[in-house]
Amino acid sequence: MNPHLSNLHQLTRRHFLQACPSGLGALALGSLGSSATAAPDFINPLAPRKPHFAPKAKRVIYLHMAGSPPHLDLFDYKPELVKRNGQKCPDEFYKGKRFAFTAAHPTLLGTPQKFAQHGESGTWMSEAIPHLAEVADDLTIVKSMYTDQFNHAPAQLLLYTGSPRSGRPSLGSWVTYGLGSENEDLPGFVVLISGGVSPSGGKDNWGSGFLPSVFQGVQCRSKGDPVLYVSNPKGMDKKLRRTSLDALRDLNQLQAQRFGNPETLTRIAQYELAFRMQTSVPGVMDISQETKETLEAYGAMPGQASFANNCLLARRLAESGVRYIQLFDWGWDFHGTNKSRGIRTGLTDRCKPMDKAVSMLIKDLKQRDLLDETLVIWSGEFGRTPFREGRTAKSDVLGRDHYPDCYTLFMAGGGMKPGLSYGASDELGFQPAENKVHIHDLQATIIHTLGFDHERLTHRFQGRDYRLTDVHGKVVTDLLA
Repeated sequence: MNPHLSNLHQLTRRHFLQACPSGLGALALGSLGSSATAAPDFINPLAPRKPHFAPKAKRVIYLHMAGSPPHLDLFDYKPELVKRNGQKCPDEFYKGKRFAFTAAHPTLLGTPQKFAQHGESGTWMSEAIPHLAEVADDLTIVKSMYTDQFNHAPAQLLLYTGSPRSGRPSLGSWVTYGLGSENEDLPGFVVLISGGVSPSGGKDNWGSGFLPSVFQGVQCRSKGDPVLYVSNPKGMDKKLRRTSLDALRDLNQLQAQRFGNPETLTRIAQYELAFRMQTSVPGVMDISQETKETLEAYGAMPGQASFANNCLLARRLAESGVRYIQLFDWGWDFHGTNKSRGIRTGLTDRCKPMDKAVSMLIKDLKQRDLLDETLVIWSGEFGRTPFREGRTAKSDVLGRDHYPDCYTLFMAGGGMKPGLSYGASDELGFQPAENKVHIHDLQATIIHTLGFDHERLTHRFQGRDYRLTDVHGKVVTDLLA
């Protein structure tokens, strides 16, 4: 057979469509330096890179409450909705609209939670989150968010990849693609999951899509081995592992030179990172090194799997130079199908560990002079309805349906204006009344804080330049300090 044709047969369809023999190679210009454990003559695709302009933040910690918390019972106080509790929902807010579990004419649902103003900013917050109320003046609360999706998986994918369908790179992958990592011994993008269930959008929430797979998130655990399959198997010591990796590296470099497939360089990078992680990860993930006072302040318990542990780990990872840290906490889908999913005691009980851990994370970052350069984001994938959910409308347990048209999130640090409540919903909480912020606007703003023009942070795939915000999005400059 013609040698040229033989080479073509071994090229993957993905490589052909990407048409980027220099894609990862062009990015991977930074070397690992003179680390004693690094393989020689190796190019690191996660080496730090400069952004388009001076950044306000160096890293991101995204705290995702999977299922989406009821914002009207936490942050968006609506006295008129409370006043009209139990009345039929106005026709213009439900007729012709699709909801996940509500078909019949619903009744309005005012919050059973008590609200008060907090801090010098006078921020309205409910009694379910007393610890967050202590850091009210550090928060930037956006009350006019909206999205295009009302089911969990597509809404999460839209939030993290810019598309409700699988296949696009995630936000964390775009960040590490643009900036690389500050620590060559740790992944640039780490994912931590609590609540016992993975998010509805699955691993696509932290996948690299059509970007080189070295930029995908690495899922770590707060219980057991921090990363599965990184430890050496029985019978293999560190020296033998290094010798094996050197041989694999030489073979992969020959293949990279012959075929020019960027995924071959990715494979080398992942092997080398895994080798270094054997030493670096156990130390970073060991929260027993923290003081008793710190553990108690977070509500963390070494050896357990919990959201509190993950918040403490997020701070430790941020200190260690991890660029993007993603937390998913399952259990925030408050339909009212049982007492634990009701917005009275169910919400209060669910908020207790979250409220304590998140407020301490913000305080901890601040006292370590890390908050100004770390963007912390707290959100769900959409909001909850201002009316009762259809299936539980006659129950004693109060619940709300999925709602994409208006919801609330908050941010802290990373160049955001502290003590700001931005945007507003109408008097019943159905629509943004001022300063609407779409998911793509949020993405553009996050990318901006890291020093990138979201329209220029692109990757060519299948003949066109893709970006996180696709063809949408504008930076919400009013949020920036």
